[in-house]
Amino acid sequence: MKIRGLRGSVFEEMINKTIAEYRIKKLALIQKIPTPIVPMKMDNEGHITLAYFDKKSTVDYIGNVQEIPVCFDAKECKTDKFPLRNIHKHQVDFMKEWEEQGGIAFILIYFSNCEIGYYMRCDEVIRRYNSKKDFKIDELDDNYFINLKNKIKVDFLTLIQKDIDSREE
Repeated sequence: MKIRGLRGSVFEEMINKTIAEYRIKKLALIQKIPTPIVPMKMDNEGHITLAYFDKKSTVDYIGNVQEIPVCFDAKECKTDKFPLRNIHKHQVDFMKEWEEQGGIAFILIYFSNCEIGYYMRCDEVIRRYNSKKDFKIDELDDNYFINLKNKIKVDFLTLIQKDIDSREE
């Protein structure tokens, strides 16, 4: 469980640096949502050594980008094939409801083997989730990739704008 809990932490740290910069520049206000846990054991220094998840969380991040409510989840995979089991029904349902309320929902996927990020629009998340099939990086829309090689940030604001523009067409 300790190893599993660290999956995606490099990618999330890149996202956290990005949202900190967005906040400083007053471009967006986005918050990381902690996963609710119930501590079971603590060491002598008060650090949690054993815990279980209290309930299913929704998404990793929620915030506002230039008056547009956004929510998104961060996923990471080590190969060029993304396992669909990494996207959960409760997340898909939440994202769909978020968009029904006028917000923008998406998933940021990090393919760590090739240092490529991908912005997956909510409609694509729903479509792929309903297909019940894993997908490869070469099956994705070229317009929504993020080159993360040697980067410390994940610039996704331009992709949010591209997502909005595509809905207006």
